[in-house]
Amino acid sequence: MAVIAAVTDDVPRILLARDQASHFDVTGHTHYASAGTLPCGPFDPASHRSLDHGCRQWVETRTGLALQYVEQLYTFGGRNRDPQELHGAGRLVSIAYLALTRETETNKHNKATWHDWYSFLPWEDWRAGRPELIDRVIMPCLRSWAEEQACSGRKHRLDRIDLAFGTTAPGTFDPVRALDRYELLYEAGLVHESRRDADALTQANGKKAPPVPDTKRNVIATLGKPMEMDHRRVLASALTRLRGKLAWRPVVFDLVPDTFTLLQLQRVVEALFGTTVHKQNFRRTIASMDLVEPTGQMETQGRGRPAELFRFRRAAILERRTLGIGVPVVRGEQS
Repeated sequence: MAVIAAVTDDVPRILLARDQASHFDVTGHTHYASAGTLPCGPFDPASHRSLDHGCRQWVETRTGLALQYVEQLYTFGGRNRDPQELHGAGRLVSIAYLALTRETETNKHNKATWHDWYSFLPWEDWRAGRPELIDRVIMPCLRSWAEEQACSGRKHRLDRIDLAFGTTAPGTFDPVRALDRYELLYEAGLVHESRRDADALTQANGKKAPPVPDTKRNVIATLGKPMEMDHRRVLASALTRLRGKLAWRPVVFDLVPDTFTLLQLQRVVEALFGTTVHKQNFRRTIASMDLVEPTGQMETQGRGRPAELFRFRRAAILERRTLGIGVPVVRGEQS
């Protein structure tokens, strides 16, 4: 499977293959339609010369995209990640890849569509400040979940909540802990997938899944779009990897045009980290690392003063090992 990422008009986007989607029962009473699946398919040893080649071929077949930058993300093989395993099917193991590209039109026949990354993980976008749903919805539910435990267990859960969401002081929210945050919400039963998986296990054991209270149903509906199987966990894993990678490798340049303004570059970085950065500090960082070079041209579109166009200075890769921009400090009101 592949997490294919792009940034378009300051929106981080991922590509889903709708034709592979199905429907799962969330509550035991009603069905929901997921947003789709990550592009995926079986590895064929006879026709795929490598795992990487198999991923690229499946993506092109499903979406019409020929991938450029691709790296292996992680191997996912948790028990019952495929609901068919509950009914006797074998364990499904998936090798996930992260691909960076620029958004282009996809194969409409296969219904591949681009989606806002943060529509699945809305608590990760801090560009307009601390998301209000963290204090209004997430923290009360997580603290209630922690209180279900005895003293030692309660402290462990509270520590995990604090580490994941940075609740103790301004600037302690770590953008790179995206997977930790999703795992917490899953364990606490606050996302569609955790309720769906619990109900499927209950039903496979010949029991009737209990109804979900309206209050919990409303919370679940607030916390992002659901995806098939564990694909939202894969998405959170990819966001963690990408944010971490930005700190030490120049992968951001795979997501911008060949020529760009410094403001455009900054907007892409902000979109991926889900926070704003200080304009002058960002430009000083880029200049000090000698990552870009002027093209001698100016951008003429827009109403403001024309801005200078730059390009990535590829020779920088050969000159030093660390070429990242660091992880920006996320600031916002704390609960």
